Amino acid sequence: MTITEKILAKAAGIESIHAGDIVQANIDVAMAHDGLGPIVFDTIRNLGADLWDKDKIVVVIDHSAPPSALLHAQLAHETVSFVMDYDIKHFFNMQGVAHQLLPERGFVAPGLIIVGTDSHTCTYGGLGAFSTGIGSTEMASVFVVGRLWFRVPETIKVVVGGKLGDYIMSKDVILKTLSLIGAAGATYKALEFTGDVIRDMSVDGRLTLCNMAVETGAKNGIIAPDDKTVEYLKGRYEKSVTLFSSDEDAHYSRIVEIDGNNLGPQVACPHNPANVVPVEKVEGKRLDQVLIGSCTNGRMEDFLAAAAFLKGRKIPRWLRCLILPASNEIYTQLMKEGLIDLFIESGCVILNANCGPCGGMHEGLIAKGEIVLGTHNRNFKGRMGSPEGEIYLSSPATAGASAVNGYITDPRKGIK
Repeated sequence: MTITEKILAKAAGIESIHAGDIVQANIDVAMAHDGLGPIVFDTIRNLGADLWDKDKIVVVIDHSAPPSALLHAQLAHETVSFVMDYDIKHFFNMQGVAHQLLPERGFVAPGLIIVGTDSHTCTYGGLGAFSTGIGSTEMASVFVVGRLWFRVPETIKVVVGGKLGDYIMSKDVILKTLSLIGAAGATYKALEFTGDVIRDMSVDGRLTLCNMAVETGAKNGIIAPDDKTVEYLKGRYEKSVTLFSSDEDAHYSRIVEIDGNNLGPQVACPHNPANVVPVEKVEGKRLDQVLIGSCTNGRMEDFLAAAAFLKGRKIPRWLRCLILPASNEIYTQLMKEGLIDLFIESGCVILNANCGPCGGMHEGLIAKGEIVLGTHNRNFKGRMGSPEGEIYLSSPATAGASAVNGYITDPRKGIK
């Protein structure tokens, strides 16, 4: 069996399963946020139902934090009201993005089944969990009964061999993967990442990879846990874990190979995350805004990569460069490392830890005709403001170099 099949089999109490089987799986962690959670909360109130296990439920306000529109304020109010009325123990009120908070606060571990009311719940596969986004009415059911049926997905294995060059990051790997598989090429399949590059990759990088697995249509992204996973869990998750890995004779519906030795910086062009080209194809495009951060690339590794270009330099006077930490813990690290000062001295704007511009909720919107380069996960038309603006996606290294020059820049060529 593949690692995904093994985790689902364990959760269903079945010795062996295969792609296409239908299983009833026990859920280990269920997350709802302010964006879609109120539908869950209203459904449960209307049912008059009790919650299945408050230790396994996490509620987060991150999408509009703080609210800047009446609708968003109402959603936040309904979220807080539910938390208080149902005595939810694990509640993070504007402390960061759920997809960073759950791993760093010890809710994610190898072998767990985790569901969330957000498509990027697949992020947690970077720590060897089966994690996926589900609908709000499905989540209401999970909150009450603690289990959910799944069709066991087929698995596409993505083998990334060799070694990444200077200024090439995990974001470049997932963008290259998207260019090969397409925006719907892995619909309801598991994406399993393996190979020398993946083994060398940090946990930060692995979370980035799995975060964007859903952009291929995948049900989940996953990486077999190893010593780096175990080290990350120390002080976060103290329970025993099972380190699943795929069998040598596991069946894959497709195997995609990427040569890390020859991989250069990648950029996703409007208006699709899979519309990916080498940076050389769009180099020189003038920018109005750069976004560095989000739940995709808002961790320390990402900010250090961008800071290497911004240190001691100023961004152009016309440019807005937004810094968006994925959590308050990361924000605190940035302060301790002096990176907040560095970014401010470069002319950047520091945002609080939230979904922010990525979800088009409030701050960082773009106007008609403006062009933004961001390290987030989606560049759909109108996602960050005007539908007549353009959104490009890249790694933090590419974004950092581009912010200094004011146009899309190959980070390998340095700053002019």
